[in-house]
Amino acid sequence: MSVSKSVWVAFFILFSAVASAAEPTYRQGKTIFVETGVEAPDRSPTWYASMVDKPYAPTFEMLATQGTQGRYYPYTYPVTLKDMIKFHGHDCEGTIHVANAAWVAFKILFPDGIIDRSVLGGISGKSPCWSDGVAFLTGARLQYGNLGFFRDKRYSHAIILYREDTHQAVLATWKRGINNIPDEPVMLPGVIHWTPKVSVKQIEALKAVVKNAGGNPTPYQVDLMRHQQWVQVNDILSHPLEDSYQAKVIPNFKRSDWVDPALSFPHPFARTDTRLKNHPYRERPVVPDQ
Repeated sequence: MSVSKSVWVAFFILFSAVASAAEPTYRQGKTIFVETGVEAPDRSPTWYASMVDKPYAPTFEMLATQGTQGRYYPYTYPVTLKDMIKFHGHDCEGTIHVANAAWVAFKILFPDGIIDRSVLGGISGKSPCWSDGVAFLTGARLQYGNLGFFRDKRYSHAIILYREDTHQAVLATWKRGINNIPDEPVMLPGVIHWTPKVSVKQIEALKAVVKNAGGNPTPYQVDLMRHQQWVQVNDILSHPLEDSYQAKVIPNFKRSDWVDPALSFPHPFARTDTRLKNHPYRERPVVPDQ
């Protein structure tokens, strides 16, 4: 996602109430002015994030609220794969894939490039790599009822990201040709048109040995699987992400149609940290005792 280099010089909320249903909470450049690109993203490679400087490694411009009862920040902050890896605890192919899939979804949900974490929810498979990635990028949490797991296991390595203000939802996943989970289908029709350095069949065959709970892989096979995954991730990030990932808007989205109720928080808490994000400012700069 390209980072805007033009910096807005003012920040002013022109409205005091949350927009009505199906309308965005704010409109950049009309009801709000958010400065983007004011902090350099951390794209310095290191031993746990060597792929972060690849040509198409995604960067996200995130908009959040000030504290637990505050208005919107007037600036975005950047998030890179390096930040996501620190949150998840290690670098792995899952973290890279979910970030890349989210990048193509966010292009639809937030065409201005500013990702508002106060309006987002997400659905993923049960893999911690994918659910951690969705939670980190969206701010969605189980206890708030806006983070869920697919009821249909065929979608385990896809994600749905949705906006609670506009009710828009996007399904995103990899294209056929980089999918490497044995016996799991790709749930959208896209196919890659470039040739990977390591074929999916090679990765799947080795995974069937190494990840088989009853198997006994050799030390070499464990190392080889890690190397193949590393090669594939770096290979993907050397191509435009639209070449390897795909997204589709879900019409008439209903969260209950997609989420497994058995894996949901039974009585979600009301989220309060974003309730004053559009609160009006004081009429005068200083009001004594207020």
